[in-house]
Amino acid sequence: STTMTATDISQAMLALAADAADAKGGEDLVAIDVSGPLPLVDFFLIVTGRNERNVGAIADAIEDKLLEAGHKRLRREGRREGRWVLLDFGDLVAHIFHEEEREYYSLERLWKDCPVVPITLSNPASAAAAAAAAANTAIDATADVTLDASAQSHRALTRDDCLQNSLPAGSSLWE
Repeated sequence: STTMTATDISQAMLALAADAADAKGGEDLVAIDVSGPLPLVDFFLIVTGRNERNVGAIADAIEDKLLEAGHKRLRREGRREGRWVLLDFGDLVAHIFHEEEREYYSLERLWKDCPVVPITLSNPASAAAAAAAAANTAIDATADVTLDASAQSHRALTRDDCLQNSLPAGSSLWE
C-alpha cells in the first residue's frame, strides 16, 4: 500500500531536518528513537552549531523545511541567545546546541538506552558527513514501534511532562 505509516512520516521528517541542518553546516548529527519512553515523540535529532548565529541559522532552516513540507510546529524554545534551540514538530523534536551546551547537557548520554537511528543525508555538505553517514548505515534501523492500547493510555501525559522529563534534571526550557 502507498499509505505512509506514522513511522514513515517521522522518518521523512527526520531526513528533511537532517538535510536542512547539514546544509547550514550543522555538525555531529545524531538521531535517537525515543518512542519507547516517550509515547508522544518518535525521534530526537541532535545537532551542533559552531556559534550562536549558526545555531539560529540551523534552527531556522530545519523549521522552514518542515513547515514547507506541511508539518505543524508545536513550539520553538530558545535558550540563552541561541546556545540551545528546541524545535518541537510532534513526532520529531530537534535540539540544536552550541558545542559547550551539547557537552554539558549530553542528551545522548541521558538517552543511551534508546536506539540510535541512521541518518541518510541526500547530499552531504562535506566528505566528513558522507563518511559519518556511511558509518551510520552500519547501525541497524530500529524495528517499527506500534502503539498498543497501554501505550495509547500514556498519551494522557501532556507533551510538556514528556518533554520536560526528557531533559536533564534541573534544566527547564520553559518556566
